[in-house]
Amino acid sequence: MQKLKIECFQGNRKSEWLQGVDLNILDSLRRSAINYKGWRTSRKIVVIESDDWGAIRMPSKKAYDEALKKGIRVDKSPYCRFDSLASEEDLERLFELLISIKDKNGRSPVITANSIMANPDFDKIRESGFKEYFYKPFYESFSDYSEHRNCLKLWKQGLEEGIFVPQLHGREHVNVELWLELLGKKDKRFIDAFNLGFWGISTDVCCDMNRSIQATFDINGSVGKTYTKDAIQNATEIFKSTFGFAPRSFIAPNFIWGDDIEKQLRESGFTYIQGMKYRKLPKQGSEERKLIRRNIGERDSGFINLVRNCTFEPSLLKKRSKTVEMCLADVKNAFFWKKPAIITTHRINFISFIDKKNATGNIELLSNLLNQITEKWPGVEFMNSVELGKLIEADSA
Repeated sequence: MQKLKIECFQGNRKSEWLQGVDLNILDSLRRSAINYKGWRTSRKIVVIESDDWGAIRMPSKKAYDEALKKGIRVDKSPYCRFDSLASEEDLERLFELLISIKDKNGRSPVITANSIMANPDFDKIRESGFKEYFYKPFYESFSDYSEHRNCLKLWKQGLEEGIFVPQLHGREHVNVELWLELLGKKDKRFIDAFNLGFWGISTDVCCDMNRSIQATFDINGSVGKTYTKDAIQNATEIFKSTFGFAPRSFIAPNFIWGDDIEKQLRESGFTYIQGMKYRKLPKQGSEERKLIRRNIGERDSGFINLVRNCTFEPSLLKKRSKTVEMCLADVKNAFFWKKPAIITTHRINFISFIDKKNATGNIELLSNLLNQITEKWPGVEFMNSVELGKLIEADSA
C-alpha cells in the first residue's frame, strides 16, 4: 500500500494505469498508507493541530486592496485573501464553540496552537537598507489594531481553560535569507508588499519562484546553521517568558527542516515533532527536494513523530461543503488502524478579520465535525499534542 500511495499521489499526479479507478478506493488507500504503520492504541483519541498563530500574513483589508492595485495577485492565494492575526472576535468565536463540546471525560476539544513568536520589525529593517533583519515579539503586533489589543489575554485565558495550548512553530514565518535577498535586489513585488506591512507572497502568487518566502528553514550552509541556532533559542526564550513554561512540541513552517534544526531542538528540550507523513529537506541547488517518510510514534533522531492523518481545511478547498465528510472519513480510517486522529487545520480557517464570511461558515463546519465525532464515537478523548506525545512515550518505554 505504501508503494501504491507514492506512485499514485506523489506530486499530485495519478498514474495512467489507475485512470477510471473509483476515487473512493483511491482515497481509502491514501488514508491507509498513512495509518497502517507506527504506534497503535485502542483509545479513540482526537488531537487538533493548528499552525500559524501569532504571525502576520495579510495585515488588513486595506493592505490587501492596495496590493491588488499595485499588481500583486494576492487574490490567487487563499492565505492572502483570508489569513491574518486572529482578532478578539475570532478567538472568542472559536473558544465559545470549543467549550460547548465535551468528550466522554467532560473535556472540550483542544487546539494545539502552533505559534510564531515574532514578526519582522519593518521600521528597523528599512533603516538598515534591507541589509539586516530585526524582529519584535508577536504580541507587540496586537497593539497595532484596536480589534486585537486584548488578544494575548485571550490566548492565556484559552490556555487556562485547556482549549488553546500554544506550542512552537518558529520565531518568524519568513525565510529571512531569501526575503532580504529579494528586498536588496529591489524586487518590486516584495518592496511594495514590505511597504504595506507584509511579506507572504507565496508561490501561487509569484509563479516564477521555486522557493517559498514562507519556508523559514529552507536554508543550507553556515548561514543556515547560525540562523537556525539563534531562531530556535530566541523563539524558545520568548515562549517561556510569555507563557511561563517551555514548549515540548515543534512543527517547522511549510514542513521543511534539516538536521541542523534537530540538533538545536534537542539542545532546547524538545521531545515531539509534529508534521505530515513526509519530512521535507531543505532544497539543494537545482536538485529535486528530498522527502523522508514519517510514521506516528516512531522515534527519529531522538524525537517522537506525531503525524497528521486527518484534514480540516475548508478555507483551502473549493468545495467547503465536503470538508466535514472528508475529515470524518479520515477519522474513521485512523480509528480502524488503531491510530489517534490528528487533525491538521491552519489558523486561516478561523479568521474573519480580512473577510467576515470566512470564519463564520467554517466555525459551523467545525461544530458539525466535532459534534459528529462525539456522536459516532462516544468514547472519544480530546488531547493536545504534548499529552499525546507523553502517552506514546510512556507506552514505548
